[in-house]
Amino acid sequence: MPVSMSAEDAVKVINSGDRVFVHGVAAVPHILLDAMVARASELRDVEIVHLHTEGRATYAQPEYAESFKVNAFFVGGNVRQAVREGRGDYIPVFLSEIPALFRKGVLPLNVALIHVSPPDKHGLCSLGVSVDIARAAVEVADIVIAQVNPQMPRTIGDALIQPYDLDILVDVDTPLPEAGIPDLSEVDLEIGRNIAGIVEDGATLQMGIGSIPNAVLCSLTGHKALGVHTEMFSDGLIPLVESGVVTGEKKLKHPGKIVAGFTMGTRKLYDFVDDNPSVLMLDIAYVNDSSVIRRNPKVTAINSAIEVDLTGQVCADSIGMYQYSGVGGQMDFIRGASLSEGGKPIIALPSVTSKGETKIVPFLKQGAGVVTTRSHVHYIVTEYGIANLFGKNLRQRATELIKIAHPDHREALEKAAFERFHH
Repeated sequence: MPVSMSAEDAVKVINSGDRVFVHGVAAVPHILLDAMVARASELRDVEIVHLHTEGRATYAQPEYAESFKVNAFFVGGNVRQAVREGRGDYIPVFLSEIPALFRKGVLPLNVALIHVSPPDKHGLCSLGVSVDIARAAVEVADIVIAQVNPQMPRTIGDALIQPYDLDILVDVDTPLPEAGIPDLSEVDLEIGRNIAGIVEDGATLQMGIGSIPNAVLCSLTGHKALGVHTEMFSDGLIPLVESGVVTGEKKLKHPGKIVAGFTMGTRKLYDFVDDNPSVLMLDIAYVNDSSVIRRNPKVTAINSAIEVDLTGQVCADSIGMYQYSGVGGQMDFIRGASLSEGGKPIIALPSVTSKGETKIVPFLKQGAGVVTTRSHVHYIVTEYGIANLFGKNLRQRATELIKIAHPDHREALEKAAFERFHH
Protein backbone atom coordinates (compact mmCIF):
# COMPACT_ATOMS: atom_id res chain seq x y z
CA MET A 1 0.00 0.00 0.00
CA PRO A 2 1.21 3.54 -0.68
CA VAL A 3 2.74 5.72 2.01
CA SER A 4 1.99 9.40 2.56
CA MET A 5 4.74 11.98 2.87
CA SER A 6 5.68 15.53 1.92
CA ALA A 7 6.53 16.46 -1.64
CA GLU A 8 10.10 17.21 -0.57
CA ASP A 9 10.56 13.72 0.85
CA ALA A 10 8.70 12.03 -2.01
CA VAL A 11 10.99 13.29 -4.76
CA LYS A 12 14.09 12.01 -2.95
CA VAL A 13 13.49 8.72 -4.81
CA ILE A 14 14.51 10.46 -8.06
CA ASN A 15 18.14 9.77 -8.92
CA SER A 16 20.55 11.19 -11.46
CA GLY A 17 20.09 9.53 -14.85
CA ASP A 18 16.47 8.54 -14.17
CA ARG A 19 13.71 8.84 -16.73
CA VAL A 20 10.75 10.61 -15.10
CA PHE A 21 7.24 10.72 -16.56
CA VAL A 22 5.19 13.85 -15.86
CA HIS A 23 1.37 13.77 -16.01
CA GLY A 24 0.24 16.18 -18.71
CA VAL A 25 -2.15 18.87 -19.88
CA ALA A 26 -4.27 20.13 -16.93
CA ALA A 27 -3.12 17.31 -14.63
CA VAL A 28 0.46 18.54 -14.26
CA PRO A 29 1.60 17.80 -10.66
CA HIS A 30 3.21 21.19 -10.10
CA ILE A 31 3.84 20.68 -6.37
CA LEU A 32 5.90 17.57 -7.11
CA LEU A 33 7.73 19.30 -9.96
CA ASP A 34 8.63 22.27 -7.76
CA ALA A 35 10.03 19.88 -5.15
CA MET A 36 12.00 18.04 -7.83
CA VAL A 37 13.48 21.29 -9.20
CA ALA A 38 14.46 22.28 -5.65
CA ARG A 39 16.80 19.25 -5.72
CA ALA A 40 18.45 20.37 -8.97
CA SER A 41 21.88 20.82 -7.39
CA GLU A 42 21.85 17.14 -6.34
CA LEU A 43 20.70 15.76 -9.71
CA ARG A 44 22.29 15.32 -13.12
CA ASP A 45 20.86 14.18 -16.47
CA VAL A 46 17.32 13.46 -15.32
CA GLU A 47 15.22 12.88 -18.45
CA ILE A 48 11.72 14.37 -18.28
CA VAL A 49 9.10 12.84 -20.64
CA HIS A 50 5.59 14.17 -21.16
CA LEU A 51 2.93 15.40 -23.54
CA HIS A 52 1.90 19.06 -23.48
CA THR A 53 1.92 20.46 -19.96
CA GLU A 54 -0.05 23.50 -18.82
CA GLY A 55 1.68 26.15 -16.75
CA ARG A 56 5.32 26.64 -15.89
CA ALA A 57 8.07 24.18 -16.82
CA THR A 58 10.83 25.39 -14.52
CA TYR A 59 12.93 22.27 -15.15
CA ALA A 60 13.31 23.42 -18.78
CA GLN A 61 14.98 26.71 -17.85
CA PRO A 62 18.63 27.25 -18.89
CA GLU A 63 19.95 27.30 -15.31
CA TYR A 64 18.83 23.68 -14.86
CA ALA A 65 20.27 22.33 -18.12
CA GLU A 66 22.76 20.03 -16.37
CA SER A 67 20.12 18.62 -14.05
CA PHE A 68 17.12 18.08 -16.33
CA LYS A 69 16.61 17.37 -20.03
CA VAL A 70 13.19 17.52 -21.65
CA ASN A 71 12.37 14.67 -24.07
CA ALA A 72 8.84 15.60 -25.11
CA PHE A 73 6.21 13.72 -27.10
CA PHE A 74 4.58 17.09 -27.85
CA VAL A 75 6.29 20.47 -27.73
CA GLY A 76 4.17 23.00 -25.88
CA GLY A 77 4.94 26.67 -25.47
CA ASN A 78 6.64 26.17 -22.11
CA VAL A 79 9.38 23.90 -23.52
CA ARG A 80 9.76 25.18 -27.11
CA GLN A 81 12.75 27.33 -26.28
CA ALA A 82 14.48 24.46 -24.49
CA VAL A 83 14.03 22.21 -27.54
CA ARG A 84 15.14 24.97 -29.90
CA GLU A 85 18.31 25.62 -27.88
CA GLY A 86 19.22 21.95 -27.50
CA ARG A 87 18.37 21.62 -23.80
CA GLY A 88 15.46 19.43 -24.79
CA ASP A 89 14.36 17.19 -27.61
CA TYR A 90 11.24 15.91 -29.33
CA ILE A 91 10.13 12.35 -30.09
CA PRO A 92 8.01 12.14 -33.28
CA VAL A 93 5.35 9.51 -32.61
CA PHE A 94 1.62 9.00 -33.14
CA LEU A 95 -0.26 9.70 -29.93
CA SER A 96 -1.84 6.24 -30.16
CA GLU A 97 1.59 4.59 -30.02
CA ILE A 98 3.11 6.39 -27.02
CA PRO A 99 1.68 3.91 -24.46
CA ALA A 100 3.45 1.12 -26.38
CA LEU A 101 6.77 2.91 -25.88
CA PHE A 102 6.23 2.42 -22.15
CA ARG A 103 4.59 -1.00 -22.18
CA LYS A 104 7.12 -2.56 -24.58
CA GLY A 105 10.08 -1.19 -22.66
CA VAL A 106 11.29 1.09 -25.45
CA LEU A 107 11.26 3.93 -22.91
CA PRO A 108 11.37 2.34 -19.42
CA LEU A 109 10.24 4.69 -16.66
CA ASN A 110 12.01 4.95 -13.32
CA VAL A 111 9.52 7.35 -11.75
CA ALA A 112 6.04 8.61 -12.68
CA LEU A 113 4.78 11.89 -11.21
CA ILE A 114 0.99 11.91 -11.48
CA HIS A 115 -1.99 13.91 -10.20
CA VAL A 116 -5.09 12.12 -8.92
CA SER A 117 -8.37 12.60 -7.08
CA PRO A 118 -8.64 11.39 -3.46
CA PRO A 119 -9.59 7.73 -2.94
CA ASP A 120 -13.31 7.02 -3.31
CA LYS A 121 -15.28 4.70 -1.01
CA HIS A 122 -13.68 1.74 -2.77
CA GLY A 123 -10.17 3.11 -2.31
CA LEU A 124 -9.77 4.00 -5.98
CA CYS A 125 -8.12 7.22 -7.10
CA SER A 126 -8.79 8.73 -10.52
CA LEU A 127 -6.42 10.19 -13.11
CA GLY A 128 -9.13 12.79 -13.61
CA VAL A 129 -8.75 15.12 -16.57
CA SER A 130 -5.82 13.27 -18.18
CA VAL A 131 -5.84 9.50 -18.75
CA ASP A 132 -4.21 9.49 -22.23
CA ILE A 133 -0.65 8.12 -21.80
CA ALA A 134 -0.66 8.36 -17.99
CA ARG A 135 -2.45 5.01 -17.61
CA ALA A 136 0.45 3.18 -19.25
CA ALA A 137 3.02 5.18 -17.26
CA VAL A 138 1.39 4.13 -13.99
CA GLU A 139 1.48 0.49 -15.09
CA VAL A 140 5.17 0.36 -15.92
CA ALA A 141 7.01 2.93 -13.77
CA ASP A 142 9.23 1.52 -11.03
CA ILE A 143 7.93 4.13 -8.57
CA VAL A 144 4.64 6.07 -8.86
CA ILE A 145 4.29 9.28 -6.85
CA ALA A 146 0.75 10.65 -6.79
CA GLN A 147 -0.18 14.23 -5.98
CA VAL A 148 -3.61 13.75 -4.38
CA ASN A 149 -5.92 16.71 -4.83
CA PRO A 150 -9.62 17.13 -3.89
CA GLN A 151 -9.92 19.62 -6.76
CA MET A 152 -9.12 16.91 -9.33
CA PRO A 153 -12.37 15.58 -10.84
CA ARG A 154 -13.14 11.91 -10.37
CA THR A 155 -13.55 10.53 -13.87
CA ILE A 156 -14.27 6.94 -14.80
CA GLY A 157 -13.20 4.43 -17.43
CA ASP A 158 -9.46 3.75 -17.52
CA ALA A 159 -8.97 6.66 -15.13
CA LEU A 160 -9.49 4.61 -11.99
CA ILE A 161 -6.29 3.55 -10.21
CA GLN A 162 -5.97 0.81 -7.61
CA PRO A 163 -4.14 1.69 -4.36
CA TYR A 164 -1.50 -0.96 -5.06
CA ASP A 165 -0.53 0.86 -8.29
CA LEU A 166 0.69 3.83 -6.22
CA ASP A 167 3.82 3.95 -4.08
CA ILE A 168 3.84 7.43 -2.54
CA LEU A 169 0.98 9.87 -1.87
CA VAL A 170 1.42 13.63 -1.43
CA ASP A 171 -1.68 15.52 -0.28
CA VAL A 172 -2.29 18.94 -1.87
CA ASP A 173 -5.28 21.23 -2.38
CA THR A 174 -4.68 23.41 -5.44
CA PRO A 175 -6.84 24.46 -8.41
CA LEU A 176 -6.18 22.91 -11.80
CA PRO A 177 -4.86 25.04 -14.67
CA GLU A 178 -7.70 26.44 -16.74
CA ALA A 179 -7.98 27.48 -20.39
CA GLY A 180 -10.63 30.07 -21.06
CA ILE A 181 -12.96 29.93 -24.04
CA PRO A 182 -11.20 31.83 -26.85
CA ASP A 183 -12.75 34.83 -28.53
CA LEU A 184 -13.85 33.91 -32.04
CA SER A 185 -12.91 36.04 -35.01
CA GLU A 186 -15.05 36.35 -38.12
CA VAL A 187 -12.53 34.09 -39.90
CA ASP A 188 -12.96 31.44 -37.18
CA LEU A 189 -16.74 31.67 -37.43
CA GLU A 190 -16.71 31.39 -41.22
CA ILE A 191 -14.49 28.29 -41.04
CA GLY A 192 -16.83 26.89 -38.39
CA ARG A 193 -19.86 27.47 -40.62
CA ASN A 194 -18.12 25.87 -43.60
CA ILE A 195 -17.31 22.74 -41.60
CA ALA A 196 -20.73 22.56 -39.97
CA GLY A 197 -22.23 22.51 -43.45
CA ILE A 198 -20.66 19.11 -44.16
CA VAL A 199 -21.22 17.58 -40.70
CA GLU A 200 -24.13 15.16 -41.00
CA ASP A 201 -26.72 14.32 -38.36
CA GLY A 202 -25.63 11.21 -36.49
CA ALA A 203 -21.93 11.94 -37.03
CA THR A 204 -19.27 11.06 -34.46
CA LEU A 205 -17.03 14.05 -33.77
CA GLN A 206 -13.35 14.42 -33.02
CA MET A 207 -12.01 17.89 -32.40
CA GLY A 208 -9.50 19.57 -30.18
CA ILE A 209 -9.16 22.82 -28.32
CA GLY A 210 -8.90 26.31 -29.73
CA SER A 211 -10.84 28.84 -31.73
CA ILE A 212 -11.68 26.76 -34.81
CA PRO A 213 -13.05 23.72 -32.91
CA ASN A 214 -15.11 26.09 -30.76
CA ALA A 215 -16.37 27.88 -33.86
CA VAL A 216 -17.47 24.54 -35.30
CA LEU A 217 -19.27 23.61 -32.09
CA CYS A 218 -21.05 26.98 -32.08
CA SER A 219 -22.32 26.20 -35.59
CA LEU A 220 -23.75 22.77 -34.77
CA THR A 221 -26.74 23.85 -32.68
CA GLY A 222 -29.20 22.74 -35.37
CA HIS A 223 -27.75 19.24 -35.72
CA LYS A 224 -29.15 16.02 -34.27
CA ALA A 225 -27.87 12.84 -32.64
CA LEU A 226 -24.18 13.72 -32.75
CA GLY A 227 -21.68 11.56 -30.91
CA VAL A 228 -18.20 12.21 -29.55
CA HIS A 229 -15.12 10.00 -29.73
CA THR A 230 -12.11 12.29 -29.42
CA GLU A 231 -8.66 12.47 -27.91
CA MET A 232 -9.71 15.64 -26.07
CA PHE A 233 -12.54 18.09 -25.61
CA SER A 234 -13.16 21.45 -23.98
CA ASP A 235 -15.98 23.68 -22.76
CA GLY A 236 -17.51 24.21 -26.20
CA LEU A 237 -19.01 20.74 -26.10
CA ILE A 238 -21.09 21.29 -22.96
CA PRO A 239 -23.90 23.41 -24.52
CA LEU A 240 -24.40 20.76 -27.23
CA VAL A 241 -24.77 18.07 -24.58
CA GLU A 242 -27.14 20.16 -22.49
CA SER A 243 -29.30 21.07 -25.51
CA GLY A 244 -29.58 17.47 -26.70
CA VAL A 245 -27.56 17.91 -29.90
CA VAL A 246 -24.90 15.47 -28.62
CA THR A 247 -26.57 12.22 -27.58
CA GLY A 248 -24.23 9.54 -28.90
CA GLU A 249 -27.23 7.39 -29.84
CA LYS A 250 -25.87 6.53 -33.31
CA LYS A 251 -22.44 5.42 -32.14
CA LEU A 252 -21.59 1.74 -32.42
CA LYS A 253 -18.68 1.94 -29.96
CA HIS A 254 -19.84 3.15 -26.52
CA PRO A 255 -23.27 4.45 -27.62
CA GLY A 256 -24.55 7.26 -25.44
CA LYS A 257 -21.08 7.95 -24.04
CA ILE A 258 -18.57 10.73 -24.67
CA VAL A 259 -15.19 9.03 -25.12
CA ALA A 260 -11.97 10.99 -24.62
CA GLY A 261 -8.39 10.65 -23.47
CA PHE A 262 -8.00 14.03 -21.78
CA THR A 263 -9.79 17.31 -21.34
CA MET A 264 -8.73 20.93 -20.91
CA GLY A 265 -10.87 23.96 -20.13
CA THR A 266 -12.48 25.88 -17.30
CA ARG A 267 -13.68 24.76 -13.89
CA LYS A 268 -17.15 24.37 -15.42
CA LEU A 269 -15.72 21.65 -17.67
CA TYR A 270 -13.97 19.91 -14.78
CA ASP A 271 -17.23 19.94 -12.82
CA PHE A 272 -19.02 18.54 -15.89
CA VAL A 273 -16.75 15.48 -16.10
CA ASP A 274 -16.65 14.90 -12.33
CA ASP A 275 -18.47 11.65 -11.49
CA ASN A 276 -20.23 11.86 -14.86
CA PRO A 277 -21.18 8.34 -16.03
CA SER A 278 -21.75 9.59 -19.58
CA VAL A 279 -18.06 10.52 -19.97
CA LEU A 280 -15.52 7.72 -20.40
CA MET A 281 -11.87 8.74 -20.04
CA LEU A 282 -9.88 5.97 -21.71
CA ASP A 283 -6.33 4.91 -22.55
CA ILE A 284 -5.17 6.82 -25.64
CA ALA A 285 -3.88 3.61 -27.23
CA TYR A 286 -7.56 2.63 -27.47
CA VAL A 287 -9.16 6.04 -28.06
CA ASN A 288 -6.83 6.83 -30.96
CA ASP A 289 -6.72 3.34 -32.46
CA SER A 290 -7.91 3.81 -36.05
CA SER A 291 -9.52 0.34 -36.01
CA VAL A 292 -11.67 1.51 -33.07
CA ILE A 293 -12.36 4.96 -34.51
CA ARG A 294 -13.55 3.57 -37.85
CA ARG A 295 -16.28 1.45 -36.24
CA ASN A 296 -18.35 4.50 -35.41
CA PRO A 297 -20.50 5.95 -38.22
CA LYS A 298 -19.74 9.19 -40.04
CA VAL A 299 -16.61 9.97 -38.02
CA THR A 300 -15.89 13.64 -38.66
CA ALA A 301 -12.36 14.47 -37.56
CA ILE A 302 -11.44 18.15 -37.45
CA ASN A 303 -7.75 18.96 -37.12
CA SER A 304 -5.58 22.02 -37.72
CA ALA A 305 -2.49 22.79 -39.76
CA ILE A 306 0.32 25.30 -39.96
CA GLU A 307 0.56 25.13 -43.75
CA VAL A 308 -0.62 22.99 -46.66
CA ASP A 309 1.20 22.73 -49.97
CA LEU A 310 -0.47 22.64 -53.40
CA THR A 311 -0.34 18.83 -53.51
CA GLY A 312 -2.12 18.47 -50.16
CA GLN A 313 0.84 17.77 -47.85
CA VAL A 314 -0.11 18.96 -44.36
CA CYS A 315 2.47 20.41 -41.98
CA ALA A 316 0.98 20.65 -38.50
CA ASP A 317 3.90 20.32 -36.11
CA SER A 318 6.66 22.67 -37.22
CA ILE A 319 7.45 26.03 -38.78
CA GLY A 320 10.30 25.09 -41.07
CA MET A 321 12.94 23.55 -38.80
CA TYR A 322 11.40 25.11 -35.68
CA GLN A 323 9.58 22.41 -33.72
CA TYR A 324 6.30 24.05 -32.74
CA SER A 325 4.12 21.22 -31.41
CA GLY A 326 3.92 17.54 -32.30
CA VAL A 327 2.35 14.85 -34.45
CA GLY A 328 -0.30 14.23 -31.79
CA GLY A 329 -3.35 12.28 -32.86
CA GLN A 330 -3.96 13.95 -36.21
CA MET A 331 -3.03 10.93 -38.32
CA ASP A 332 -4.81 8.51 -35.97
CA PHE A 333 -8.09 10.31 -36.59
CA ILE A 334 -7.53 11.32 -40.21
CA ARG A 335 -7.08 7.64 -41.04
CA GLY A 336 -9.85 6.46 -38.70
CA ALA A 337 -12.32 8.94 -40.17
CA SER A 338 -11.43 8.07 -43.74
CA LEU A 339 -12.13 4.38 -43.01
CA SER A 340 -15.39 5.09 -41.17
CA GLU A 341 -18.64 4.55 -43.08
CA GLY A 342 -19.52 8.07 -44.26
CA GLY A 343 -16.52 9.52 -42.44
CA LYS A 344 -14.96 12.90 -43.20
CA PRO A 345 -11.36 13.70 -42.30
CA ILE A 346 -10.99 17.50 -42.25
CA ILE A 347 -7.97 19.81 -41.99
CA ALA A 348 -9.04 23.34 -41.09
CA LEU A 349 -6.91 26.48 -41.13
CA PRO A 350 -7.19 30.21 -41.81
CA SER A 351 -6.03 31.17 -45.29
CA VAL A 352 -3.29 33.47 -43.95
CA THR A 353 -1.13 33.93 -40.86
CA SER A 354 -1.47 36.87 -38.49
CA LYS A 355 1.15 38.60 -40.67
CA GLY A 356 -0.86 38.04 -43.86
CA GLU A 357 1.35 35.26 -45.24
CA THR A 358 -0.47 32.52 -47.11
CA LYS A 359 -0.94 29.18 -45.36
CA ILE A 360 -1.62 27.43 -48.66
CA VAL A 361 1.86 27.38 -50.16
CA PRO A 362 3.62 26.14 -53.30
CA PHE A 363 6.08 24.16 -51.16
CA LEU A 364 6.37 23.50 -47.45
CA LYS A 365 9.15 25.42 -45.73
CA GLN A 366 12.57 23.79 -45.66
CA GLY A 367 12.69 21.41 -42.71
CA ALA A 368 8.91 21.36 -42.21
CA GLY A 369 7.42 18.05 -41.12
CA VAL A 370 4.65 16.30 -43.04
CA VAL A 371 2.11 15.14 -40.46
CA THR A 372 -0.69 14.13 -42.84
CA THR A 373 0.54 12.92 -46.21
CA ARG A 374 -1.09 13.93 -49.48
CA SER A 375 -2.38 10.37 -49.89
CA HIS A 376 -4.23 10.56 -46.57
CA VAL A 377 -5.74 14.03 -46.91
CA HIS A 378 -9.40 14.50 -47.92
CA TYR A 379 -10.97 17.85 -46.96
CA ILE A 380 -9.09 21.14 -46.53
CA VAL A 381 -11.21 24.00 -45.19
CA THR A 382 -10.49 27.73 -44.92
CA GLU A 383 -12.80 30.72 -44.50
CA TYR A 384 -13.06 30.77 -48.31
CA GLY A 385 -14.51 27.32 -48.72
CA ILE A 386 -13.86 23.58 -48.86
CA ALA A 387 -11.45 21.68 -51.08
CA ASN A 388 -12.13 17.95 -51.35
CA LEU A 389 -8.85 16.44 -52.55
CA PHE A 390 -9.85 12.78 -52.38
CA GLY A 391 -9.38 11.20 -55.81
CA LYS A 392 -7.90 14.37 -57.30
CA ASN A 393 -4.62 14.37 -59.20
CA LEU A 394 -1.86 16.85 -58.40
CA ARG A 395 -3.03 19.47 -60.89
CA GLN A 396 -6.64 19.19 -59.74
CA ARG A 397 -5.57 19.49 -56.12
CA ALA A 398 -3.68 22.68 -56.83
CA THR A 399 -6.74 24.12 -58.58
CA GLU A 400 -9.05 23.27 -55.66
CA LEU A 401 -6.66 24.60 -53.03
CA ILE A 402 -6.09 27.87 -54.85
CA LYS A 403 -9.88 28.43 -54.83
CA ILE A 404 -9.87 28.46 -51.01
CA ALA A 405 -6.62 30.44 -50.63
CA HIS A 406 -6.76 34.13 -49.71
CA PRO A 407 -7.56 36.23 -52.82
CA ASP A 408 -4.39 38.28 -52.31
CA HIS A 409 -2.26 35.16 -52.88
CA ARG A 410 -4.17 33.30 -55.59
CA GLU A 411 -2.31 34.83 -58.52
CA ALA A 412 1.11 33.89 -57.10
CA LEU A 413 -0.15 30.37 -56.31
CA GLU A 414 -1.53 29.98 -59.84
CA LYS A 415 1.87 30.99 -61.25
CA ALA A 416 3.63 28.48 -58.97
CA ALA A 417 1.19 25.74 -59.96
CA PHE A 418 1.73 26.46 -63.67
CA GLU A 419 5.52 26.32 -63.26
CA ARG A 420 5.27 23.02 -61.40
CA PHE A 421 2.55 21.22 -63.36
CA HIS A 422 2.78 23.04 -66.74
CA HIS A 423 -0.96 23.54 -66.79
